[in-house]
Amino acid sequence: MRTLLRRVYYVDAFMEEAKRGDILIDGDSIVEIGEEIPISEDMEVLDCKFKKAVIPGLVNAHTHAAMTLLRGLGEERPLKEWLEEKIWQVEAKLTPEDIYWGTSLALLEMTSMGVTAFADMYFEMEEVGSAAQQFGARCALAKGIIGTDESNVEKTLSLIDHFKGQELVNVQIGPHAPYTVPAEMYKRLCDLALDKGVGVHTHFMEAPWERGFLMEKYGMTPVDFLENSGLLSVPVALLAHCVWMEEEEIEKMSCPSVQVAHNPSSNLKLGSGIAPLRGYLDRGVTVSLGTDGAASNNRLDVWEEMRLAALLHKGKELDPTCCKAKEVLKMATFNGARALGFDKVGRIERSWKADLAMIDLDKPHYVGFDCANLVHYLVYAGSSADVVGTMVNGVWVYYHGNYKYKEAEFVRERAQKSRERICS
Repeated sequence: MRTLLRRVYYVDAFMEEAKRGDILIDGDSIVEIGEEIPISEDMEVLDCKFKKAVIPGLVNAHTHAAMTLLRGLGEERPLKEWLEEKIWQVEAKLTPEDIYWGTSLALLEMTSMGVTAFADMYFEMEEVGSAAQQFGARCALAKGIIGTDESNVEKTLSLIDHFKGQELVNVQIGPHAPYTVPAEMYKRLCDLALDKGVGVHTHFMEAPWERGFLMEKYGMTPVDFLENSGLLSVPVALLAHCVWMEEEEIEKMSCPSVQVAHNPSSNLKLGSGIAPLRGYLDRGVTVSLGTDGAASNNRLDVWEEMRLAALLHKGKELDPTCCKAKEVLKMATFNGARALGFDKVGRIERSWKADLAMIDLDKPHYVGFDCANLVHYLVYAGSSADVVGTMVNGVWVYYHGNYKYKEAEFVRERAQKSRERICS
């Protein structure tokens, strides 16, 4: 059955302005875009009467999905104290089943907000991948590696084998951070990524003290570490945060492999600082958007990250032209898909994957929009509450409050039981 989205506004980050028309989806892809596409009996026709907009699905380029179970713990503490004194001791109680239900809870939240894909670094990643597949969402999985335990390398290799050939799942290698993984092990993991042809997902320069750590421990600047570890040579280097890179260092990050995941809400909430986004954009560094985990945000709302990124950096730079609406839309869609290693995802084009979010324009805050200003309305006036449908690979995984593959109430009940157990 083909799906025809009739009489919609549609826009992506590469279009000069939004257009009015129809979008025809066959299988997992967009096959035709135009005005008044002929209707046939093999089509499911959704006539939106120009009261809906369609954009590429949003991508959460850095999160820890199962941390929905830890939401609200250790509030308003510095990053290091928050991790060491609150989060890690509770995480030690998590079972594979907890990870599955925590991830499922995150997917209830994300898919209802137009998120079609997410990059996840945590543990028990087979459970994360299983939950994502059962929701019909795309994901890039990275087992978070701390220390030098050889079993973590073996588990990563097993994860690569387990999801090999799975269309909706990519696997990346996940050294947690330079301050939790010794430099020799970090280099080995980057070499492994290069050998296996997979990306690396890591935390990098989230807090100001990390610069001093690198210099005292290894005699390296952050750029020295990027070069010596091999991060600049792997297929994709997904660097979460990058808050404390200096202007003169950013130039060396402008290479095809580097993908910075900007997490403005988490960085503000943890008091980590404000990333030099303008420097990244001006120097051609690819930037995507992430929420981080629900314990440090506390939302998994990529739409909110779009708006915050656009506003925050205008204020920081005292420049209303900084970080434009179309730029943050690109970060939240096309750039995010690249960071996760997915091709032909993130645009509304013929032969591209049908990963889409449908937006209800029949709301008071959309009065006055037109094709020229729709992106600005979406970023500055809209919100994830306006999402009525989320499609992944041509399938509505969320549509008008209903999930295709999961019962929301059951997921919430199971997640609540996990939360009560780990906090007891």
